[in-house]
Amino acid sequence: MNQAKHLETLMKKESKSSAKFIAITSGKGGVGKSNISANLAYSLHKLGYRVGVFDADIGLANLDLIFGIKTNKNILHALKGQADFKDVIYEINRGLYLIPGDSGEEILKYSASGMIEDFVSDAEIWNLFDYVIVDTGAGISTITQAFLQASDFVIVVTTPEPSAKTDAYAMLKVNAKFKSECMMLINMASSQTQIAQVFTTIQNVAKKNIPNFSIELLGGFTNNNAVKKAILHRKLICDVEPHNIFSLAMQEIAKNLVSKMEHNMLNTPRKTIGSFFRRFLGYL
Repeated sequence: MNQAKHLETLMKKESKSSAKFIAITSGKGGVGKSNISANLAYSLHKLGYRVGVFDADIGLANLDLIFGIKTNKNILHALKGQADFKDVIYEINRGLYLIPGDSGEEILKYSASGMIEDFVSDAEIWNLFDYVIVDTGAGISTITQAFLQASDFVIVVTTPEPSAKTDAYAMLKVNAKFKSECMMLINMASSQTQIAQVFTTIQNVAKKNIPNFSIELLGGFTNNNAVKKAILHRKLICDVEPHNIFSLAMQEIAKNLVSKMEHNMLNTPRKTIGSFFRRFLGYL
């Protein structure tokens, strides 16, 4: 009740603001995508921005576990009309919120449902956020592609593992159909040198086959036992160990991302969550 009242108060004060949507995706699972999404959201929040994290990994939604919070309702309850939208926004810290997704694919049934209009109207509360991190599912499913198309910007996460690189390239080709640029994060590398090598390899192949598509390295992370330990204990490494090498790298990535997003958005109208979901459902 207190959380809902707090959100209603904020909504009245900030009803004219709107968010930028950043989709975090990967060609395959197991590359640390969701952990990166959660820690990036936290790092943006620590920079002073209001951040929402939408768990759009339909089928494997698990950000509630990563953040270490218990959620009773998710986005599907709002779509079904079983909850107000504000009831499926969970405050992690003041200014940092989780919107849990559903672990099934029932959400797809609502792509042609009249209920979506009510949902979109209720979703204006999402305009509270400066940034919304959209943690998509891995792979090139229809629903993942719809989230990528609806987002303002896309970050592809991969590792040095051969199949991960191959799948990341496949994901880049998919994005090239509807985006002119994309950023990459390399995770679980043995060194900074390997991070650069992995990116260069993918970039060279992309230049030959998708020449009008721009790829930029946003950053990378080396293997880190502290990250694994934090995940095991349902903690954010950037919170519990802010001076860890992973956390410091993430802080720089967050700053660089803000700089790029602000630059790219100077001449682009900022979008509301209502328009985001209309685009998403349209692409479905």
